[in-house]
Amino acid sequence: MQNQGIAISMVYPIMKTLVHKGYDFDDFFKYAKFNKALLEDVEARITGKEFEQLILRAAAYTKDDYFGLHQGQIMDIADMGILGYVMLHSNTIEDALIAYQRYNVILCSGFNLDWEDQDNKVFIRLFSDGAETLSHHCVEDMTSSLYRLFRTLSNKPIKLHELHFTHPSPCNMDTHLSFFGITPTFNSKENILCMSKEVLTYKVLYSDPKLLATFEAIAQENKDDLIKSELFTDEVLKWMKKCIPSYLPCLEETAKAFSISTRTLQNKLKAEATSYNDLATNVRKELAMNYLRKREYSVAEVAYLLHYSEPSVFHHAFKKWTGTTPGQYRASLQDTVPVTPRLLSKRENC
Repeated sequence: MQNQGIAISMVYPIMKTLVHKGYDFDDFFKYAKFNKALLEDVEARITGKEFEQLILRAAAYTKDDYFGLHQGQIMDIADMGILGYVMLHSNTIEDALIAYQRYNVILCSGFNLDWEDQDNKVFIRLFSDGAETLSHHCVEDMTSSLYRLFRTLSNKPIKLHELHFTHPSPCNMDTHLSFFGITPTFNSKENILCMSKEVLTYKVLYSDPKLLATFEAIAQENKDDLIKSELFTDEVLKWMKKCIPSYLPCLEETAKAFSISTRTLQNKLKAEATSYNDLATNVRKELAMNYLRKREYSVAEVAYLLHYSEPSVFHHAFKKWTGTTPGQYRASLQDTVPVTPRLLSKRENC
């Protein structure tokens, strides 16, 4: 769960679960060292790693090894915000799943689902492309929430044929059996719910086409604004700029900084019509032009700051970008840019 991260509203189900268990969430926030002032900003988001740590601390605080599973069992449509209301007014369970796929980024970027038919069964796969692994609390929260959601939307009992988790088996599986009606298979390759294909055709009890159109328009607008303002490319660019002039991060270092594999990094950038090499070039070009405006840096020093092996290599690259040499570019600015000597800022020395 990276990129745009997790909506701050996803903290409320944790708070609700704490209260349901008889705990004070203000005391918990102190224990977890969580800044509850973030809850006052409805547009705030936290990283997937921060959310993961929060739910792990909630489990430790309550001494509940099944905190995520218990949280999912009391999930309400309202806990999912606008996405929940889109699903609530979808026509069928399959339509609700499609809505979840389409708008889930509003709640938690990097985690989603897909499904496929085999014979008379449907296999729903839950996955994360924003982190290497998820704690069993997060996985079981998402799985139990989804299963509860199916039953709430259709107002019908739903029998699971198979249930697979990637995490190890707990000591006691009674909680899983009592809620899911089936003993899960642990240490599996993927997190999967399997049920009758017929479930996809179940009508959503509360479906209302007019309300669906209204909520979908709001969801699409929120999604567009979120993606527009927080492209993964922009996040990578910001991070790379912070690293220079200390070092120019390589592909592997960049992937590690975002807690994803190099392949996932490349796929995310490709989805936004760019690549790591393109970003590295753009960062160097932008910073080169900024440094050359500051006449306290010689061309050789600019080459060094941008981690070129030789000034001649920088000279060749700059001419390829702009059609002029670094010296010619600086000369063209001589009459318009004032000389303001300064030291490297703390930000540039990160």
